[in-house]
Amino acid sequence: MRRCIYILTYLLAACAPLLLDPHDPRLNARAPEHFRVRFATSQGDFVVEVHRSWAPLGADRFYNLVMHHFFDGQRFFRVRQGVFVQFGIPGDPRVAQAWHLATLPDDPPQQSNTRGAVAYAFTTANTRATQIFINLADNRPFNAQGFAPFGAVISGMDVADRLYSGYGETSGGGMRAGHQDALFGGGNAWLNREFPRLDYIRSARLE
Repeated sequence: MRRCIYILTYLLAACAPLLLDPHDPRLNARAPEHFRVRFATSQGDFVVEVHRSWAPLGADRFYNLVMHHFFDGQRFFRVRQGVFVQFGIPGDPRVAQAWHLATLPDDPPQQSNTRGAVAYAFTTANTRATQIFINLADNRPFNAQGFAPFGAVISGMDVADRLYSGYGETSGGGMRAGHQDALFGGGNAWLNREFPRLDYIRSARLE
C-alpha cells in the first residue's frame, strides 16, 4: 500500500506543472460528443457516460480534467448518504488553488438530477469550477436551482452508494457553506490526518 501511495504521489507531481495553469490550451480542448470515464476507487469501479449536448461547457471541462489525470488521488470529501457524493478538489494544494477560481459560465439545465446524474456544484451564477457531485437519489428539486447534469453513472452505482459517509459535512462541506479553506489549504495531507476513513479515487480514465 505504501509503495502505491509513493507511486501515485510521483505521478501527480509529474502532472502538476500543466495543471497549475487552467488557461493552458491543452486543458481547454473540445470534448467528443459522447465519451465514458471509468473511475477506479477504493470501493471499486464506476463508469460515467458523458453527453456533451446536455451541458457542453461542463462536459468540455470534465473531459480535459480526466485527460490530464486531475482526479487521481482525490478524496470523496462530502458524502451525504442516500443524497449525493461530492469530489473535485485536488489533493495537491497548489493545484487546488490554481483551479479554485477557474470558473465556467453556466450551462442551462437540460437533464434532470435523477439518481446517477452527474453535475457541477456551484455557489452563485457562473461559479462552476471543478467540484462535481453524483446524485445518489432522485434530486429533481436541484433542477430549479440550476444544477446541470452533463452525464450519468451507467455502471457501478452500488460503488457510489458504498462510499464512506460517516463524516457528513465536516470533511469539507459544500461550496455554499464556505467551510472549505482547510481542504484547499491542506489537501490530502489534511484529510488523511483529520478524516482518514474517506474513500478516494485511484484513477479516472477514458474508456
